[in-house]
Amino acid sequence: MKEKFYITTTIPYANAPPHIGHALEFVQADVLARWNSLLGKEVFFLTGTDEHGTKNYQAAKKEGISTLDFVTGNSNAFKELTKKLNLSNNNFIRTTDKKNHWPGVIEMWKKLFENGDIYEKEYEGFYCSGCERFVTEKDLEKGKCPDHPKLEIQKIKEKNYFFKLSKYSGKIKSKVESDELKIYPKKWKNNFLGLMSEGLTDVSFSRDKKNLPWGIPVPDDKNQVMYVWCDALTNYLTGIGYPDKKYEKFWPADVHVVGKDMLRFHAGIWPGMLLSCGLALPKKIIVHGFLTVDGKKMSKSIGNVIDPLKLIEKYGSDSLRYFLSRNFSFGEDGDFSEKSLVSRNNDELADKFGNLISRVSTLAEKYGFEEDKKEIKFKINLEKIKKLFQNSELDKILNEIFAYVDSLNEFIQKNKPWETKDKKIIYELLCGIKNVTILLSPFIPESMEKIAKHFGFNLDINEVNKKFNQVLVKKSPVFFKKVLV
Repeated sequence: MKEKFYITTTIPYANAPPHIGHALEFVQADVLARWNSLLGKEVFFLTGTDEHGTKNYQAAKKEGISTLDFVTGNSNAFKELTKKLNLSNNNFIRTTDKKNHWPGVIEMWKKLFENGDIYEKEYEGFYCSGCERFVTEKDLEKGKCPDHPKLEIQKIKEKNYFFKLSKYSGKIKSKVESDELKIYPKKWKNNFLGLMSEGLTDVSFSRDKKNLPWGIPVPDDKNQVMYVWCDALTNYLTGIGYPDKKYEKFWPADVHVVGKDMLRFHAGIWPGMLLSCGLALPKKIIVHGFLTVDGKKMSKSIGNVIDPLKLIEKYGSDSLRYFLSRNFSFGEDGDFSEKSLVSRNNDELADKFGNLISRVSTLAEKYGFEEDKKEIKFKINLEKIKKLFQNSELDKILNEIFAYVDSLNEFIQKNKPWETKDKKIIYELLCGIKNVTILLSPFIPESMEKIAKHFGFNLDINEVNKKFNQVLVKKSPVFFKKVLV
């Protein structure tokens, strides 16, 4: 039986179309999904959109259209992005899906309630509509949310249902400290433990319908709708079939890929809900940073929000996927620059690897190639790459692969097979191209599939550092075109 691997992204709010930060998270998750598939595992990759909550309701009201029409338009844009980015996701969950999502959320609520972990109380406090959460004064900087400084903090007084998250604070802390619930990179584990140093507090789990009519109704209370956390976080279960028993095939999740602003909810509220219901916790939460654009935070008012769909239209999905994987250290903030994207495409994909493929295929067609009965000289360090994948260090993996490409280019320059007509040298280079193509396939699948087809080998991890078994190679087309900003 195949080993299972279940990976998720967060589900973005459908209050606006996707931006480059969403593409970053999608690509990171997809690279890990494809890598585990390459290792022979049965992979389930889930993404989707979060369509309830205050932000969506208010944005639709502002545009003068129904909330469902509003979120459907934005959800469709995210769905288009998953296709244009060539994601391998198995499901795209929408939280407005009454058939596949709502039953699981209602079941989750009922279990939390039955276990005595949901109670009703009147609450007065500060609320950030950007974060979709109540905040305390210590969360604010000069009276503003640090993540949404342009939004007014509201003061709300309501009678709501609350979840007893405080009850599970100690258990969650010990599971994070012991890495039973692993948070990576380590700095984000320390960040979360710092956040919960005084213990996790109970969280609001519903809103009054008078203030927010848009959401999943609370069972047995017609005046309240479920707040975003019980609704949105449960997608990781409903997306694989919950409450039907078939969800057990893939649960618990192996990896949740989240942005740093989503860590507290995925490492705090979500494990609390699961512990209350007696369900296994996810194994690992990996945390990525934010992207700025030319050194500035993305903002509609500045006009620097980057549309990934337009970038794909201009440069192709593989160029964007490569850049997002190559240019940013996982867990750290990074700066997006179209100029850097073009430079990575032209200097590395086109010049280094593309030129190598063109030269070697031309030589193979002209002079043929012959296996050296000795060991293949140019092996790539596969074990090192596997270890780097375990830590989601995508940029370092690509550093390793392209250092190997550099060594192949040095090898061809040193041995000059166009002068010597040495068929064994050409054979070594073909073996190297096969290694690179297989290992790059999780990052830039479309181009690697074309290269593998041209040279006649399979994208199979077991073929790395193995012999090149074809008898004929023809000159290749151009797989990586140079582009301009």
